Amino acid sequence: MDKPIIFLGPSLMLEKAKAILDADYKPPAKKGDLLALLGLSDTKRVIGLIDGLFLQDYPPTPIEVYSILVRKNLTVVGGASLGALRAVELEKFGMIGIGKVFELFKNGIIDADDEVAVTFDQTNHKVQSEAMIDIRFNLFIAQRKRIIDADTKRALAKVAKDTYFPFRNYESIIDESIKRFQIFEEQLEAFRNYIRKNKDSLKERDAIRTISYIKCIYRSGLDNSKSP
Repeated sequence: MDKPIIFLGPSLMLEKAKAILDADYKPPAKKGDLLALLGLSDTKRVIGLIDGLFLQDYPPTPIEVYSILVRKNLTVVGGASLGALRAVELEKFGMIGIGKVFELFKNGIIDADDEVAVTFDQTNHKVQSEAMIDIRFNLFIAQRKRIIDADTKRALAKVAKDTYFPFRNYESIIDESIKRFQIFEEQLEAFRNYIRKNKDSLKERDAIRTISYIKCIYRSGLDNSKSP
């Protein structure tokens, strides 16, 4: 089995990914990147789709992903971001979806592309905005820890969702929430202090799970190729 190819960007730092699996890591996928894989050899290989472009370019379409799914030597795994979206759309054709983001889309709990979309520096993939799904995740944790209550959580989520995705960041969301919901100001400031030190990412967690799953497939394939 050949080394996996994984399209990865802002969801997980490349150094962390490499520590999990030595793969052929490529930048976030844009339209045409997967079609280019059709020229690969016929040996077995895993293709991992995690990140793709949303604003800077067109992402790979479902039809483009389907075109490599039908190659019997290729296993396609998606999760965390664009990969989760495409996995929901193409699971019935054999694409494997991994992680909580995939499950949330599959079960219809969330349904908009902007839930996972972010802007990032294309040179180093450093995130420049916050994914709505990660904002929801951190709000959930903050409520569970009693930093905020359910009403404050809903207010923050509403402001965040009303904000165009390239401009989503915690400071501006909290500032706007204070303007619109002054009654929650004390809790909003408590959340500001909390999130500065405790920000988590569901997308990062799922990217790790996706790469770990690919690692299992790859190692299994290598073991089988060595069997007599």
